[in-house]
Amino acid sequence: MAQLRSLPADFAPDVVAAIDGRLEGICARDGVAIPLAIESGSRAWGFPSPDSDYDCRFVFVRPIEQHLTPWPLRDVIETPLDAVLDVNGWDLAKALKLLLKGNAVILEWLRSPVVYRGEDWFRSGFLDLAGQLANRAMIGRHYLHLGERQRRVHFADLSAVAQKKVFYALRPAAALRWLRLHPESAVPPMHFPTLMAEIELPSDVADHVADMLRRKAASHEMGVEALPPVIGAFLDHEFALAGEVFETAPLRVDEAARAEAETFYRYVIQRLG
Repeated sequence: MAQLRSLPADFAPDVVAAIDGRLEGICARDGVAIPLAIESGSRAWGFPSPDSDYDCRFVFVRPIEQHLTPWPLRDVIETPLDAVLDVNGWDLAKALKLLLKGNAVILEWLRSPVVYRGEDWFRSGFLDLAGQLANRAMIGRHYLHLGERQRRVHFADLSAVAQKKVFYALRPAAALRWLRLHPESAVPPMHFPTLMAEIELPSDVADHVADMLRRKAASHEMGVEALPPVIGAFLDHEFALAGEVFETAPLRVDEAARAEAETFYRYVIQRLG
């Protein structure tokens, strides 16, 4: 049984040890299995700052006896948040339900390049399932609403935008462009540089994003500046095109998709339970 673990060389060993300890503690305290634990924040997206925290996310599976109760247990497990660590996870049932509703978060977890622990059969099986069941219209609407919300929250004054916040709108805009250029798929890359390399960016946008990435990697704080016009135009263009495509697309979850998700759920419960 192949065990997954893929961590960058520059990850702080003491922090990794602390995350491993939290995951082991959860398994022991809650009696759950954790078939996948990954990094989900800027470190996995590929644009960390020197002081970025560590955002570990995991999928957990409760043993069979914990399902045989009229009082279901919580579908999330959280650990104390501090200045360095943010470690929490979802029950497999929650992850599957959100996948069918078009929430792209679990897709990003499954494609994270940074893995703290995991079972290869689980991740590959879940990723195959996600590729079959993910609804492009729902995923597109997820990224569109996420990107528009980030613009509203962080870009109210276009003359004074926290530069590191620009990435919070750039990432969903890039995912929307990727979906438009890859009509055969509903699962964009999670890793931001990979995503940018696969969307045929205009040279002026690509050059500006590359410069922003270099600045973010070297600085604890990028400061506040006007939103670069070339970036603003790119965001406006992608969100407008996505709105035309995804806001009018039919959203539905058919019974066949539910049945496929339930089959995978039962298989995992029985294998780990």
